[in-house]
Amino acid sequence: MADDDGAWTASANEAFVISLVAPGSNGKESKFHPRFTYPIFGEEEEIFGYQDLQINLRYNATDMRPNLQIKFSKQFPAIGDAEPLDIKEVLSEFLPEVAFQPLKDWKSELAKPRDDWTPPGELLTSFTNKAGRFEVWKGTLSDPAVKQLVKRIQILVPLFIEGGTAINVDDKDAGHWTVFFLYQKKTDPSNKKPTYIFAGYSTVYRFFFLHLPPTPPTTPLSDNTSSPSPINDPIVIKEDFPLGTPTVDITTLPCRSRISQFLILPPFQHLSLGSRLYHTVYQTYLSHPPTKEITVEDPNEAFDDMRDINDLRCLRSLPSFQALQINTSTPIPKTGPVPKNIIDEAAAEKVRKEAKITKRQFYRVLEMQLMSRLGESVRPGIGLDESKKVATATERKEYALWKLMLKKRLYVHNRDALGQLQLEERVEKLGEVVKGVEFDYARLLVKMEDQEQKLREEGEGVVVVMNGKGKRKSTTEGVDNDDNGGSVRKKARVEEEEEEEEEEE
Repeated sequence: MADDDGAWTASANEAFVISLVAPGSNGKESKFHPRFTYPIFGEEEEIFGYQDLQINLRYNATDMRPNLQIKFSKQFPAIGDAEPLDIKEVLSEFLPEVAFQPLKDWKSELAKPRDDWTPPGELLTSFTNKAGRFEVWKGTLSDPAVKQLVKRIQILVPLFIEGGTAINVDDKDAGHWTVFFLYQKKTDPSNKKPTYIFAGYSTVYRFFFLHLPPTPPTTPLSDNTSSPSPINDPIVIKEDFPLGTPTVDITTLPCRSRISQFLILPPFQHLSLGSRLYHTVYQTYLSHPPTKEITVEDPNEAFDDMRDINDLRCLRSLPSFQALQINTSTPIPKTGPVPKNIIDEAAAEKVRKEAKITKRQFYRVLEMQLMSRLGESVRPGIGLDESKKVATATERKEYALWKLMLKKRLYVHNRDALGQLQLEERVEKLGEVVKGVEFDYARLLVKMEDQEQKLREEGEGVVVVMNGKGKRKSTTEGVDNDDNGGSVRKKARVEEEEEEEEEEE
């Protein structure tokens, strides 16, 4: 072999270039590399068989019509089993057929943009920030135009969302998918006509929401023995399964709406657009009567930060949420179970259902809210200011009750793992987890305040809507931190780079 293998091996991440090209004769081009290529080219993210390899995936930034071009200076001559990777064949599994048309045909279409083109679906909302004007459009995969656009952009999911997988747009339940497209709306300087630039998107899947009433007590038998009634036999309740039967109108059924994919393209990151898009999706299902809960599929940490901050901000717009507080008259037991009246649990549950937030997420955000109200002398921080006032007895008790509430939730959440430890070890481990959660809450509260301060200085705001009724102005826009100390491995299906983050998710 004239050259060693290294000379014929290229980094897939470096060789792969994605471009957004604005339509028109002088369309602006934004270039960026993928974050991941292992779902396509293998764990090593390397491509064998070429020198000076360039993989150019260009998109018409309006309708996202793709075009793939592969260039190289030399190709490895096949020797036995050693042969160059067929890049086109590999990528054909991720791209529609139109991506392989000649470049001149793609450029010809790009140079003749339609004056009347708009994103598929219906216009949901529009807003303006320092980057310009943006619109969010919504449609379902039963719409051929939505389906076509999703097929064109699907490859971006494994390239930017770790563990992300494409949607089967031809599946029989494809109509259960709702897609939210984020577009920048600009004016073409050459003809003064509006044009759209794709910035990101999110997909939501609707599952049937099954909620059964409590099981009646066992009925004693006549011979004074007791045996489980058939109604008390173990029942497996599958709360997440696809909606619909041939005879049922799925739009009327109670459902759980789950955010599955969430992507903001690199040229539009660091602009708080992820918060805007998340807020729009959340608001849409908040005012959607069949939706009982809004969930997220396997979020990663950066998305969780954005979600936590946005959820807290929205919940703070509810007087009923603001009214929730720690009952400092609750006695603290030295032994035994945690008291149930640390907070008004019935009132909290009512707020949770009104906000359509899952239990774990809601109580995490509530814990964060209650922690933010603790006296400064006892409130956990991030270690930036060690000087604190002497705590009063009331402040110490309120903090102790807050920690009891937190410990109870964490213990239930980590029951299986903690149950394998000896009592002393269990107490120590739970204490470590509590400290980690306290730090994370403090970090999020500082981050939230920093974002709000920055947007106050820039004069930006966002409308926070709860229940599709009341409105109030907020000064800004917006795993689940692993409460078990990181023992749970989380797949990331959601990607957004928040303004305060230094690196993408």
